[in-house]
Amino acid sequence: MTRFENGFGKLTQYRIAKAFVDNFIRSYKKPPEAIILDIDDTEDKTYGAQQLVLFNAYHNSYCYMPIHIYEGQSGKLVTTILRPGKRPSGRETLAIIKRIVRHIRKAWPEVGILLRGDSHYASKEVMDYCEDNGLFYIFGLTTQQPMEKTTAKCRNEAETLYNLENKPVKLFGEFMYKASSWRQARRVIYKAEHNEKGDNLRCIITNLENQNIGMVYGDIYCGRGKMELFIKEHKCHLFSDRTSCSSFMTNQFRLFLHSIAYVLMYALRETCLQNTQFAKAQFDTIRLKILKIGARIVRMSTKIKIHLPTAFPYQDDLYQLWQNCVT
Repeated sequence: MTRFENGFGKLTQYRIAKAFVDNFIRSYKKPPEAIILDIDDTEDKTYGAQQLVLFNAYHNSYCYMPIHIYEGQSGKLVTTILRPGKRPSGRETLAIIKRIVRHIRKAWPEVGILLRGDSHYASKEVMDYCEDNGLFYIFGLTTQQPMEKTTAKCRNEAETLYNLENKPVKLFGEFMYKASSWRQARRVIYKAEHNEKGDNLRCIITNLENQNIGMVYGDIYCGRGKMELFIKEHKCHLFSDRTSCSSFMTNQFRLFLHSIAYVLMYALRETCLQNTQFAKAQFDTIRLKILKIGARIVRMSTKIKIHLPTAFPYQDDLYQLWQNCVT
């Protein structure tokens, strides 16, 4: 197993990463009108002398920080990239995004693409690229002092309403903002919230032109919360944080193996488990209740028989799974 994991160089692994994007494209019977590319990273703790491990002060651990990219509406995996344990720079994020977008648009020239992520993906390099290439974006934005001054009136209004009604209040607004390193002013939407814990200001930045700012913030941006569930299934249910080899490239290949497991489990749930109680089950539930079944194997001269236990409580679901597979 160790020799197998160590046998793949950079070129081969680059081709594997492209194969994930190809598989994502082939998963659609016809080109979609639009897709959402959700991008985020996650802590992958390490405990030895692995290459490119760094101390991350936010997580207070030595770790990798792999980037995960999913289609935000369906949960389909686009690709996963192992990284050192630090926040990605704008140039690094752009390099990944450019390759993926180029590959997708080669297959679907007319597809609309929305890039969605939290505040540390709101770099000038990524936003410039999106604006120059017809992509939409929506990112979280770290609150700066000028933003606090601009939103002060709305926040005071939220506080007044909270004191009158004694229940949490959310108000939305927008303004144009230009950081010193940006080439132009950009649209910022903010949520001025006041509750029992006090004032809570949150900002996002986008080039979407929809005028319903509450919907842009509450539905489109906050919809990225589902990505946390996708990462949870990849990381916790399929154990993709087992990157304990000393070689960085070997650990990247391990991450790919777990990503293959994600793709297979997703396909099993979406196709074979339809019309069963597991049609929307988490991967750990499917793994423990459907895949890990004790059986007795009898080898005969002309055939091999597999005897499943008669006491298995999900026989009907297993039969439906079989029917879905053969049809």
